[in-house]
Amino acid sequence: MPVIGKKGIGVTGMPGAGKSLAIEVARELGIETLSMGDIIREEAKKRGLPPTFDVLGGIALSIREEGEGAVAKRCLNKIRKLDKNIFLIDGLRSIEEINEFKKYFEKFIVVTVHASPKTRFERLKRRQRSDDPKTWEQFRRRDLREIKMGIGGVIALSDCIVCNESSVEYAKSKLREIFREVINDI
Repeated sequence: MPVIGKKGIGVTGMPGAGKSLAIEVARELGIETLSMGDIIREEAKKRGLPPTFDVLGGIALSIREEGEGAVAKRCLNKIRKLDKNIFLIDGLRSIEEINEFKKYFEKFIVVTVHASPKTRFERLKRRQRSDDPKTWEQFRRRDLREIKMGIGGVIALSDCIVCNESSVEYAKSKLREIFREVINDI
């Protein structure tokens, strides 16, 4: 059952597309942010496992095997405790996750941040997070894992797509425009 007055923005995109720009813009506009990836990293920590590429991938798949929208449900448990009216949830991977959020939020839109595989791989190499692929083969495996989780359907059905290929400022301005529309709709 939707909570009156609560709005949500779900952000998706392949690894390295620039979803972090969406988080940055949301925070700049005073929007509370949550990362579905943080749910996975917290679970790894709880299990005493290192946050590596293979470990986090395995945990992400195992949590999703708990049932449709399992990661989204864990996010919603956190959201319910916060006294905010608008949230950005980073890292949508499946249509089931969208459906879970749509049950809760009065309004929920999905924004895709897109960039080419070559651009994304270069960004991930520079970022050097513990779970980032080190080789092109790992990168391709990660992309295929994301596709297996259902991210392609989320991207195909998103409400907006922001291209983050050339200019960071262009992508940020488009994200600001979209987020302000949601804010003004409250």
